[in-house]
Amino acid sequence: MTDIAFHLNGTPVRVSGASPTRTLLDWLREERGLTGTKEGCNEGDCGACTVMVTDETGPRALNACILFLPQLQGKAIRTVEGIAGPEGQPHPVQQAMVAEHGSQCGFCTPGFVVSMAVAHAQGRTDHDDVLAGNLCRCTGYAPIIRAAKAAEGAPVPDWFSAPLTLAQTHPEEGADSPLPDALRPRGIAELADLYAAHPEATLIAGATDVGLWVTKELRELPLPIFLNGIAELARIERQGDKLRIGAGVTMAALRDAVRDLHPSLGELLRRFASEQIRNAATVGGNIANGSPIGDTPPALIALGAVLHLRQGEATRDLPLEAFFLDYRKQDRRPGEFVEAVTIPAEAPALRCYKLSKRFDQDISAVCGCFNVTVAEGRVTAARIAFGGMAGIPKRAAAVEAALLGQPWGEAAVAAALPAFAADFTPLSDMRASAGYRLQAAQNMLTRYLHDLAGRPVSVLEVQP
Repeated sequence: MTDIAFHLNGTPVRVSGASPTRTLLDWLREERGLTGTKEGCNEGDCGACTVMVTDETGPRALNACILFLPQLQGKAIRTVEGIAGPEGQPHPVQQAMVAEHGSQCGFCTPGFVVSMAVAHAQGRTDHDDVLAGNLCRCTGYAPIIRAAKAAEGAPVPDWFSAPLTLAQTHPEEGADSPLPDALRPRGIAELADLYAAHPEATLIAGATDVGLWVTKELRELPLPIFLNGIAELARIERQGDKLRIGAGVTMAALRDAVRDLHPSLGELLRRFASEQIRNAATVGGNIANGSPIGDTPPALIALGAVLHLRQGEATRDLPLEAFFLDYRKQDRRPGEFVEAVTIPAEAPALRCYKLSKRFDQDISAVCGCFNVTVAEGRVTAARIAFGGMAGIPKRAAAVEAALLGQPWGEAAVAAALPAFAADFTPLSDMRASAGYRLQAAQNMLTRYLHDLAGRPVSVLEVQP
Protein backbone atom coordinates (compact mmCIF):
# COMPACT_ATOMS: atom_id res chain seq x y z
CA MET A 1 0.00 0.00 0.00
CA THR A 2 0.96 3.62 -0.49
CA ASP A 3 3.26 5.52 1.87
CA ILE A 4 3.14 9.27 1.26
CA ALA A 5 3.62 12.49 3.20
CA PHE A 6 2.38 16.05 2.83
CA HIS A 7 1.23 19.09 4.80
CA LEU A 8 -2.44 19.37 5.70
CA ASN A 9 -3.59 22.80 6.91
CA GLY A 10 -0.06 23.54 8.09
CA THR A 11 0.62 20.23 9.82
CA PRO A 12 2.89 17.45 8.45
CA VAL A 13 0.94 14.26 7.73
CA ARG A 14 2.07 10.77 6.77
CA VAL A 15 -0.34 8.28 5.18
CA SER A 16 0.53 4.60 5.15
CA GLY A 17 -1.50 1.67 3.89
CA ALA A 18 -4.01 3.61 1.81
CA SER A 19 -5.11 2.35 -1.58
CA PRO A 20 -3.28 4.26 -4.34
CA THR A 21 -6.64 5.10 -5.89
CA ARG A 22 -8.20 6.47 -2.73
CA THR A 23 -9.28 10.04 -3.37
CA LEU A 24 -8.27 12.96 -1.22
CA LEU A 25 -11.96 13.81 -0.75
CA ASP A 26 -12.79 10.44 0.78
CA TRP A 27 -9.67 10.47 2.96
CA LEU A 28 -10.34 13.99 4.27
CA ARG A 29 -13.92 13.26 5.20
CA GLU A 30 -13.55 9.70 6.46
CA GLU A 31 -10.13 9.75 8.12
CA ARG A 32 -9.75 13.37 9.21
CA GLY A 33 -13.34 14.48 9.75
CA LEU A 34 -12.78 17.50 7.51
CA THR A 35 -16.29 17.56 6.14
CA GLY A 36 -16.19 21.14 4.88
CA THR A 37 -14.86 19.67 1.64
CA LYS A 38 -18.12 18.51 0.05
CA GLU A 39 -19.01 15.75 -2.37
CA GLY A 40 -21.32 17.07 -5.05
CA CYS A 41 -20.83 15.54 -8.49
CA ASN A 42 -17.78 13.38 -7.60
CA GLU A 43 -16.44 13.90 -11.11
CA GLY A 44 -14.69 17.28 -11.00
CA ASP A 45 -17.51 19.44 -12.34
CA CYS A 46 -19.18 21.22 -9.42
CA GLY A 47 -16.23 22.49 -7.38
CA ALA A 48 -17.78 21.71 -3.99
CA CYS A 49 -14.68 19.66 -3.15
CA THR A 50 -12.14 22.34 -4.11
CA VAL A 51 -8.91 22.35 -2.10
CA MET A 52 -5.74 24.42 -2.36
CA VAL A 53 -2.63 22.43 -3.28
CA THR A 54 0.75 24.16 -3.07
CA ASP A 55 4.15 23.05 -4.33
CA GLU A 56 7.25 24.77 -5.64
CA THR A 57 5.18 26.31 -8.48
CA GLY A 58 2.76 28.00 -6.08
CA PRO A 59 -0.85 27.41 -5.02
CA ARG A 60 -3.48 25.81 -7.25
CA ALA A 61 -7.16 25.03 -6.87
CA LEU A 62 -7.90 21.34 -7.48
CA ASN A 63 -10.86 19.01 -7.19
CA ALA A 64 -10.30 16.65 -4.25
CA CYS A 65 -12.88 14.18 -5.58
CA ILE A 66 -10.65 13.04 -8.46
CA LEU A 67 -7.28 13.62 -6.81
CA PHE A 68 -5.57 10.41 -5.71
CA LEU A 69 -3.44 10.41 -2.57
CA PRO A 70 -0.12 9.54 -4.32
CA GLN A 71 -0.48 12.74 -6.37
CA LEU A 72 -0.01 14.73 -3.16
CA GLN A 73 3.48 13.53 -2.28
CA GLY A 74 5.55 16.43 -0.91
CA LYS A 75 2.83 19.03 -1.38
CA ALA A 76 0.81 21.21 0.99
CA ILE A 77 -2.97 21.02 1.11
CA ARG A 78 -5.39 23.50 2.60
CA THR A 79 -9.06 22.66 2.98
CA VAL A 80 -11.70 25.24 3.80
CA GLU A 81 -10.99 24.55 7.47
CA GLY A 82 -7.43 25.80 6.90
CA ILE A 83 -8.31 29.02 5.07
CA ALA A 84 -8.77 30.91 8.32
CA GLY A 85 -5.74 31.71 10.50
CA PRO A 86 -4.35 29.51 13.29
CA GLU A 87 -6.18 31.62 15.88
CA GLY A 88 -9.41 31.61 13.89
CA GLN A 89 -8.73 34.90 12.09
CA PRO A 90 -10.95 35.01 8.98
CA HIS A 91 -9.34 35.22 5.58
CA PRO A 92 -10.19 38.39 3.60
CA VAL A 93 -12.38 36.42 1.19
CA GLN A 94 -14.29 34.93 4.13
CA GLN A 95 -14.87 38.40 5.56
CA ALA A 96 -16.01 39.63 2.15
CA MET A 97 -18.37 36.69 1.67
CA VAL A 98 -20.08 37.56 4.97
CA ALA A 99 -20.21 41.27 4.20
CA GLU A 100 -21.62 40.74 0.70
CA HIS A 101 -24.01 37.93 1.70
CA GLY A 102 -22.23 35.62 -0.70
CA SER A 103 -23.99 32.44 0.35
CA GLN A 104 -27.46 31.05 -0.14
CA CYS A 105 -28.03 27.37 0.62
CA GLY A 106 -24.35 27.15 1.62
CA PHE A 107 -23.48 23.72 0.23
CA CYS A 108 -21.15 25.09 -2.43
CA THR A 109 -19.76 27.92 -0.29
CA PRO A 110 -16.65 26.09 1.01
CA GLY A 111 -15.49 25.37 -2.54
CA PHE A 112 -16.06 28.97 -3.57
CA VAL A 113 -14.09 30.23 -0.58
CA VAL A 114 -11.12 27.98 -1.37
CA SER A 115 -11.11 28.96 -5.06
CA MET A 116 -11.31 32.63 -4.12
CA ALA A 117 -8.52 32.29 -1.54
CA VAL A 118 -6.24 30.68 -4.13
CA ALA A 119 -6.98 33.41 -6.66
CA HIS A 120 -6.41 36.07 -3.96
CA ALA A 121 -3.00 34.55 -3.18
CA GLN A 122 -2.16 34.62 -6.89
CA GLY A 123 -3.28 38.25 -7.27
CA ARG A 124 -5.85 37.33 -9.91
CA THR A 125 -8.90 39.44 -10.67
CA ASP A 126 -10.45 37.40 -13.52
CA HIS A 127 -13.11 36.17 -11.14
CA ASP A 128 -15.50 34.83 -13.77
CA ASP A 129 -12.79 32.50 -15.07
CA VAL A 130 -11.58 31.54 -11.61
CA LEU A 131 -15.06 30.61 -10.41
CA ALA A 132 -16.36 28.93 -13.58
CA GLY A 133 -15.59 25.58 -11.97
CA ASN A 134 -17.65 26.33 -8.86
CA LEU A 135 -21.34 25.82 -9.52
CA CYS A 136 -23.81 27.69 -7.33
CA ARG A 137 -27.09 25.86 -7.45
CA CYS A 138 -28.92 28.89 -6.01
CA THR A 139 -27.71 31.24 -8.76
CA GLY A 140 -26.00 33.37 -6.14
CA TYR A 141 -23.09 34.49 -8.30
CA ALA A 142 -23.67 38.25 -8.09
CA PRO A 143 -22.86 38.63 -4.36
CA ILE A 144 -20.07 36.04 -4.66
CA ILE A 145 -18.40 38.04 -7.44
CA ARG A 146 -18.88 41.22 -5.39
CA ALA A 147 -17.14 39.50 -2.50
CA ALA A 148 -14.22 38.46 -4.71
CA LYS A 149 -13.82 42.02 -5.93
CA ALA A 150 -14.10 43.43 -2.41
CA ALA A 151 -11.21 41.26 -1.24
CA GLU A 152 -8.86 42.19 -4.08
CA GLY A 153 -6.94 44.90 -2.24
CA ALA A 154 -6.47 43.01 1.01
CA PRO A 155 -2.97 41.66 1.74
CA VAL A 156 -2.36 37.93 1.63
CA PRO A 157 -2.52 36.71 5.25
CA ASP A 158 0.74 35.80 6.95
CA TRP A 159 -0.31 32.19 7.39
CA PHE A 160 -0.66 31.90 3.59
CA SER A 161 2.61 33.57 2.66
CA ALA A 162 4.81 31.70 5.14
CA PRO A 163 7.41 29.53 3.33
CA LEU A 164 6.61 25.86 3.06
CA THR A 165 9.06 23.33 4.44
CA LEU A 166 8.07 20.73 1.90
CA ALA A 167 11.31 18.83 2.29
CA GLN A 168 10.17 17.71 5.72
CA THR A 169 7.22 15.89 4.19
CA HIS A 170 9.13 13.45 2.00
CA PRO A 171 9.15 9.81 3.11
CA GLU A 172 12.41 8.03 3.69
CA GLU A 173 14.48 7.25 0.61
CA GLY A 174 12.88 4.48 -1.40
CA ALA A 175 9.68 4.40 0.64
CA ASP A 176 7.41 5.08 -2.32
CA SER A 177 9.39 3.92 -5.36
CA PRO A 178 8.61 1.29 -6.23
CA LEU A 179 5.43 0.47 -4.35
CA PRO A 180 3.92 -3.03 -4.44
CA ASP A 181 0.60 -1.83 -5.85
CA ALA A 182 1.60 1.46 -7.54
CA LEU A 183 4.69 2.99 -9.12
CA ARG A 184 6.00 6.55 -9.10
CA PRO A 185 8.94 6.91 -11.51
CA ARG A 186 11.26 9.88 -11.09
CA GLY A 187 12.29 10.32 -14.73
CA ILE A 188 11.30 9.53 -18.31
CA ALA A 189 13.87 6.74 -18.65
CA GLU A 190 12.57 5.05 -15.51
CA LEU A 191 8.99 5.42 -16.75
CA ALA A 192 9.93 3.91 -20.11
CA ASP A 193 11.49 0.87 -18.45
CA LEU A 194 8.58 0.37 -16.06
CA TYR A 195 5.88 0.73 -18.70
CA ALA A 196 7.70 -1.54 -21.14
CA ALA A 197 7.88 -4.16 -18.39
CA HIS A 198 4.24 -3.59 -17.35
CA PRO A 199 2.26 -2.57 -20.47
CA GLU A 200 -0.97 -3.45 -18.66
CA ALA A 201 -0.37 -0.63 -16.16
CA THR A 202 -2.54 2.50 -15.93
CA LEU A 203 -0.71 5.79 -16.51
CA ILE A 204 -2.05 8.58 -14.29
CA ALA A 205 -1.06 12.20 -14.78
CA GLY A 206 -3.81 14.64 -13.78
CA ALA A 207 -6.46 11.93 -13.22
CA THR A 208 -9.21 14.17 -14.64
CA ASP A 209 -10.28 11.28 -16.86
CA VAL A 210 -8.94 8.26 -14.98
CA GLY A 211 -10.41 9.58 -11.74
CA LEU A 212 -13.90 9.02 -13.12
CA TRP A 213 -13.05 5.40 -13.92
CA VAL A 214 -12.74 4.98 -10.15
CA THR A 215 -15.46 7.29 -8.81
CA LYS A 216 -18.13 6.60 -11.44
CA GLU A 217 -17.32 3.23 -12.99
CA LEU A 218 -15.85 1.75 -9.79
CA ARG A 219 -12.98 0.18 -11.74
CA GLU A 220 -10.00 -1.52 -10.16
CA LEU A 221 -7.03 0.02 -11.96
CA PRO A 222 -4.20 -2.38 -12.88
CA LEU A 223 -0.88 -1.20 -11.45
CA PRO A 224 -1.23 2.61 -11.39
CA ILE A 225 1.88 4.47 -12.54
CA PHE A 226 1.80 8.08 -11.31
CA LEU A 227 3.54 10.54 -13.62
CA ASN A 228 3.38 13.72 -11.54
CA GLY A 229 6.88 13.16 -10.14
CA ILE A 230 8.53 13.40 -13.58
CA ALA A 231 9.72 16.99 -14.02
CA GLU A 232 10.93 16.32 -17.59
CA LEU A 233 7.37 15.67 -18.76
CA ALA A 234 6.20 19.05 -17.44
CA ARG A 235 8.61 21.17 -19.50
CA ILE A 236 7.87 23.54 -22.37
CA GLU A 237 10.99 24.23 -24.43
CA ARG A 238 11.53 26.73 -27.25
CA GLN A 239 13.50 24.97 -29.99
CA GLY A 240 14.12 27.52 -32.73
CA ASP A 241 10.78 28.22 -34.37
CA LYS A 242 9.11 25.33 -32.52
CA LEU A 243 7.66 24.67 -29.08
CA ARG A 244 8.19 21.23 -27.57
CA ILE A 245 5.46 20.61 -25.01
CA GLY A 246 5.94 17.77 -22.55
CA ALA A 247 3.06 15.34 -22.10
CA GLY A 248 2.79 16.28 -18.42
CA VAL A 249 2.28 20.00 -19.07
CA THR A 250 -1.03 21.07 -17.57
CA MET A 251 -3.64 22.96 -19.53
CA ALA A 252 -3.10 25.94 -17.23
CA ALA A 253 0.64 25.95 -17.99
CA LEU A 254 -0.02 25.51 -21.71
CA ARG A 255 -2.38 28.46 -21.70
CA ASP A 256 0.23 30.64 -20.01
CA ALA A 257 2.82 29.57 -22.59
CA VAL A 258 0.74 30.15 -25.74
CA ARG A 259 -1.58 33.02 -24.88
CA ASP A 260 0.74 35.53 -26.59
CA LEU A 261 2.10 33.22 -29.31
CA HIS A 262 -1.28 31.75 -30.28
CA PRO A 263 -3.97 34.01 -28.81
CA SER A 264 -6.87 32.06 -30.30
CA LEU A 265 -5.59 28.81 -28.79
CA GLY A 266 -5.14 30.62 -25.49
CA GLU A 267 -8.76 31.76 -25.64
CA LEU A 268 -9.88 28.20 -26.41
CA LEU A 269 -7.98 26.97 -23.36
CA ARG A 270 -9.73 29.58 -21.20
CA ARG A 271 -12.90 27.61 -21.92
CA PHE A 272 -11.28 24.20 -21.41
CA ALA A 273 -13.29 22.69 -18.54
CA SER A 274 -12.61 24.78 -15.41
CA GLU A 275 -9.77 26.32 -13.45
CA GLN A 276 -9.56 23.24 -11.22
CA ILE A 277 -9.43 20.88 -14.21
CA ARG A 278 -6.94 23.01 -16.16
CA ASN A 279 -4.66 22.90 -13.13
CA ALA A 280 -4.59 19.09 -13.30
CA ALA A 281 -5.39 17.93 -16.86
CA THR A 282 -2.36 17.38 -19.09
CA VAL A 283 -1.65 17.78 -22.79
CA GLY A 284 -0.57 14.15 -23.08
CA GLY A 285 -3.70 12.91 -21.36
CA ASN A 286 -5.98 14.94 -23.62
CA ILE A 287 -4.26 13.36 -26.62
CA ALA A 288 -3.75 9.81 -25.40
CA ASN A 289 -7.31 9.23 -24.23
CA GLY A 290 -8.39 9.55 -27.86
CA SER A 291 -11.62 11.41 -27.15
CA PRO A 292 -13.37 12.65 -30.30
CA ILE A 293 -14.45 15.77 -28.39
CA GLY A 294 -11.14 16.74 -26.76
CA ASP A 295 -10.49 20.44 -27.34
CA THR A 296 -6.72 20.49 -27.84
CA PRO A 297 -6.26 17.89 -30.64
CA PRO A 298 -8.11 19.94 -33.31
CA ALA A 299 -5.99 22.98 -32.50
CA LEU A 300 -2.75 21.00 -32.45
CA ILE A 301 -3.63 19.26 -35.73
CA ALA A 302 -4.39 22.61 -37.35
CA LEU A 303 -0.94 23.74 -36.22
CA GLY A 304 0.70 20.71 -37.85
CA ALA A 305 1.73 19.19 -34.53
CA VAL A 306 4.22 16.31 -34.40
CA LEU A 307 3.68 13.70 -31.71
CA HIS A 308 6.64 12.10 -29.92
CA LEU A 309 6.14 8.56 -28.59
CA ARG A 310 8.45 6.37 -26.55
CA GLN A 311 8.58 2.64 -25.91
CA GLY A 312 11.50 1.54 -23.78
CA GLU A 313 14.54 3.13 -25.40
CA ALA A 314 12.85 3.42 -28.82
CA THR A 315 11.23 6.67 -29.91
CA ARG A 316 9.17 7.58 -32.94
CA ASP A 317 7.51 10.71 -34.30
CA LEU A 318 4.32 11.01 -36.34
CA PRO A 319 1.88 13.72 -37.38
CA LEU A 320 -0.69 14.07 -34.65
CA GLU A 321 -3.61 13.39 -36.99
CA ALA A 322 -2.11 9.99 -37.84
CA PHE A 323 -2.26 8.96 -34.17
CA PHE A 324 -6.06 8.76 -34.16
CA LEU A 325 -7.21 5.65 -36.04
CA ASP A 326 -10.80 5.07 -34.94
CA TYR A 327 -13.08 5.77 -32.00
CA ARG A 328 -10.93 5.30 -28.87
CA LYS A 329 -8.30 3.55 -30.98
CA GLN A 330 -4.88 5.12 -31.43
CA ASP A 331 -1.59 4.18 -33.06
CA ARG A 332 0.05 3.38 -29.73
CA ARG A 333 1.89 0.14 -29.11
CA PRO A 334 1.92 -1.85 -25.84
CA GLY A 335 4.17 -0.11 -23.34
CA GLU A 336 4.41 3.01 -25.51
CA PHE A 337 3.49 6.42 -24.13
CA VAL A 338 3.17 10.03 -25.28
CA GLU A 339 6.34 11.87 -24.36
CA ALA A 340 5.77 15.28 -25.96
CA VAL A 341 4.22 17.18 -28.85
CA THR A 342 5.88 19.85 -30.99
CA ILE A 343 4.06 22.80 -32.57
CA PRO A 344 5.16 25.92 -34.47
CA ALA A 345 5.86 28.88 -32.25
CA GLU A 346 4.08 31.13 -34.73
CA ALA A 347 0.88 30.67 -36.72
CA PRO A 348 -0.77 34.08 -37.14
CA ALA A 349 -3.72 32.67 -39.10
CA LEU A 350 -4.71 30.09 -36.45
CA ARG A 351 -8.22 30.49 -35.14
CA CYS A 352 -10.10 28.12 -32.82
CA TYR A 353 -13.86 28.13 -32.28
CA LYS A 354 -15.67 26.18 -29.59
CA LEU A 355 -19.44 25.70 -29.76
CA SER A 356 -21.15 24.47 -26.61
CA LYS A 357 -24.44 24.99 -24.81
CA ARG A 358 -22.74 26.92 -22.00
CA PHE A 359 -19.89 29.34 -22.50
CA ASP A 360 -18.01 28.11 -19.43
CA GLN A 361 -17.11 24.59 -18.38
CA ASP A 362 -18.93 22.65 -21.06
CA ILE A 363 -18.07 19.90 -23.52
CA SER A 364 -17.90 20.99 -27.14
CA ALA A 365 -20.68 20.07 -29.53
CA VAL A 366 -18.27 21.19 -32.27
CA CYS A 367 -14.72 22.47 -31.99
CA GLY A 368 -13.22 23.79 -35.22
CA CYS A 369 -9.67 25.04 -35.76
CA PHE A 370 -8.46 26.75 -38.92
CA ASN A 371 -4.99 27.61 -40.21
CA VAL A 372 -5.11 28.88 -43.80
CA THR A 373 -2.15 30.47 -45.57
CA VAL A 374 -2.90 33.10 -48.21
CA ALA A 375 -0.20 34.45 -50.54
CA GLU A 376 -0.88 37.06 -53.19
CA GLY A 377 -4.58 36.64 -52.63
CA ARG A 378 -4.70 32.86 -53.13
CA VAL A 379 -4.86 29.95 -50.68
CA THR A 380 -1.47 28.23 -50.71
CA ALA A 381 -1.91 25.95 -47.69
CA ALA A 382 -4.75 24.91 -45.41
CA ARG A 383 -5.03 22.88 -42.24
CA ILE A 384 -8.55 22.57 -40.87
CA ALA A 385 -9.45 20.17 -38.06
CA PHE A 386 -12.57 19.41 -36.03
CA GLY A 387 -13.62 17.69 -32.87
CA GLY A 388 -17.17 16.45 -32.37
CA MET A 389 -17.67 15.74 -36.06
CA ALA A 390 -16.42 12.15 -36.22
CA GLY A 391 -15.25 9.29 -34.01
CA ILE A 392 -11.81 10.91 -33.88
CA PRO A 393 -10.35 14.42 -34.10
CA LYS A 394 -10.16 14.76 -37.89
CA ARG A 395 -8.87 17.01 -40.65
CA ALA A 396 -11.31 18.37 -43.20
CA ALA A 397 -9.29 17.11 -46.17
CA ALA A 398 -11.98 17.71 -48.80
CA VAL A 399 -12.61 21.24 -47.57
CA GLU A 400 -8.88 21.96 -47.61
CA ALA A 401 -8.61 20.65 -51.17
CA ALA A 402 -11.56 22.79 -52.27
CA LEU A 403 -9.83 25.90 -50.93
CA LEU A 404 -6.31 25.28 -52.24
CA GLY A 405 -5.36 27.51 -55.15
CA GLN A 406 -8.54 29.55 -54.94
CA PRO A 407 -8.71 33.32 -54.47
CA TRP A 408 -9.38 33.80 -50.75
CA GLY A 409 -12.81 35.32 -50.28
CA GLU A 410 -16.52 34.70 -49.98
CA ALA A 411 -16.79 32.88 -53.30
CA ALA A 412 -14.08 30.36 -52.38
CA VAL A 413 -15.61 29.75 -48.97
CA ALA A 414 -19.11 29.29 -50.42
CA ALA A 415 -17.78 26.84 -53.00
CA ALA A 416 -15.99 24.82 -50.30
CA LEU A 417 -18.98 24.45 -47.96
CA PRO A 418 -20.49 21.36 -49.70
CA ALA A 419 -17.17 19.53 -49.14
CA PHE A 420 -17.94 19.30 -45.42
CA ALA A 421 -20.43 16.54 -46.18
CA ALA A 422 -17.65 14.56 -47.87
CA ASP A 423 -15.38 14.92 -44.86
CA PHE A 424 -17.81 14.28 -42.03
CA THR A 425 -20.86 12.20 -41.16
CA PRO A 426 -21.51 13.45 -37.62
CA LEU A 427 -23.74 11.72 -35.10
CA SER A 428 -26.76 13.04 -33.26
CA ASP A 429 -26.55 12.95 -29.48
CA MET A 430 -27.55 14.92 -26.41
CA ARG A 431 -25.27 17.83 -27.37
CA ALA A 432 -26.36 18.38 -30.97
CA SER A 433 -27.98 16.76 -33.97
CA ALA A 434 -25.98 15.65 -36.99
CA GLY A 435 -27.52 18.36 -39.15
CA TYR A 436 -26.77 21.05 -36.60
CA ARG A 437 -23.16 19.95 -36.33
CA LEU A 438 -22.67 19.99 -40.08
CA GLN A 439 -24.24 23.43 -40.41
CA ALA A 440 -22.20 24.74 -37.46
CA ALA A 441 -18.94 23.50 -39.02
CA GLN A 442 -19.79 25.24 -42.29
CA ASN A 443 -20.64 28.43 -40.42
CA MET A 444 -17.27 28.30 -38.67
CA LEU A 445 -15.47 28.51 -42.02
CA THR A 446 -17.51 31.59 -42.88
CA ARG A 447 -16.74 32.99 -39.44
CA TYR A 448 -13.05 32.35 -40.07
CA LEU A 449 -13.17 34.40 -43.27
CA HIS A 450 -14.63 37.37 -41.41
CA ASP A 451 -12.30 36.85 -38.45
CA LEU A 452 -9.18 37.11 -40.62
CA ALA A 453 -10.63 40.25 -42.17
CA GLY A 454 -10.73 41.84 -38.72
CA ARG A 455 -14.50 41.87 -38.29
CA PRO A 456 -15.94 41.13 -34.82
CA VAL A 457 -17.13 37.52 -34.68
CA SER A 458 -17.10 36.59 -30.99
CA VAL A 459 -20.23 36.64 -28.87
CA LEU A 460 -18.13 38.61 -26.40
CA GLU A 461 -17.52 41.32 -29.05
CA VAL A 462 -20.73 41.57 -31.05
CA GLN A 463 -23.22 44.01 -29.55
CA PRO A 464 -26.94 44.24 -30.42
